[in-house]
Amino acid sequence: MKTGIFRAALSAGLAIALGTFFPSAVLAQPVPRYEVDAAWPKPLPDQWVASGLVGLCIDSQDHVLVLHRQEEMSAGGRNAGVPAPLIIEFDPEGNVVNSWGDLELLDLRLHSCHFDEDDNVWIASAPSGMLQKYSHDGSRLLMQIGEKGVLDSSDGTSEGTPLNSNAARFLMPSGIRVDRATGNIFVADGEQPGSNRRIVVMDASGAFLRQWVIDDMESVHCVHLSNDSMVYVCHRRGSEIRVYDKMGSFQHRIEIPWMPVTPPEDGRIVQSGGSAVDIAFSPDPEERLMYVINQNNQRIDVFERENGNFVTSFGRAGNYPGQFNQPHSIGVDSNGNIYVAENRGQRVQRFRPVTE
Repeated sequence: MKTGIFRAALSAGLAIALGTFFPSAVLAQPVPRYEVDAAWPKPLPDQWVASGLVGLCIDSQDHVLVLHRQEEMSAGGRNAGVPAPLIIEFDPEGNVVNSWGDLELLDLRLHSCHFDEDDNVWIASAPSGMLQKYSHDGSRLLMQIGEKGVLDSSDGTSEGTPLNSNAARFLMPSGIRVDRATGNIFVADGEQPGSNRRIVVMDASGAFLRQWVIDDMESVHCVHLSNDSMVYVCHRRGSEIRVYDKMGSFQHRIEIPWMPVTPPEDGRIVQSGGSAVDIAFSPDPEERLMYVINQNNQRIDVFERENGNFVTSFGRAGNYPGQFNQPHSIGVDSNGNIYVAENRGQRVQRFRPVTE
């Protein structure tokens, strides 16, 4: 663990120097720049107050769905307003167009979401052990894999819930993606240290197909599928993204280096959330760019997806527009706008690509 951190720290200076001072030597295309859209979203209606916003996903119409952890609402927030719903949907203009969330069905500690090819939304609630598939508007629960509070820390092949009797079970499911080519479901089961550390694959009905265990990861925090059939997995505190094929064969790793802005007096580097928390890809067919949430430095780092070259970064610690306070989830719409949901920052921000 320490080796990976110090390796990342030592390589950070070189990576940032190359990306900042010699972009033409590293990149085949111009370096993008991103600026915050401070007018997005519009103020929440009906005196809603949000606490932690942790999950974010974008549908085929560029509507942004955000998961809200009501459990983290402070007494002051409740005194000043009404807790925002668990699920909030914004249109491209930043208006709230839908909200939903049944506490009897969902778990309070939501984690991540994903829209499949049919614009149904999948939700992972890490400590509950559940994965749920809803209709786009949230009015119907279409599938549930796992049962709330019934956890599996072994191979995930035990019997499932009444909604799907052949389903696998999980311990801390943190990320979910549906393969548009096959309908297979890929799940990162391992949000926190000490939980499972694996990627589980199920068919479209939720039946267990296979898994691969990643023993040397402290946590398996996200899973994403690229257009060229690769599986990207976040090694949150390991300062890297690992890339596999769909059968679980390791292909390569992309280091996500970072360094403390203020050097520690004792020389001991301590992480504050990890440098590989969540990722998203640019909307071009080649998915040339990969956007990575770096919580250690409270910024978004941008890399070339295929070769891992550092491109640029944006953001810094703070609560003003364009700054971050524990960013947790990231998504990109069809126009290349980047959306970031913040847990402690209690907001979602949009960043626009700027063409010079």
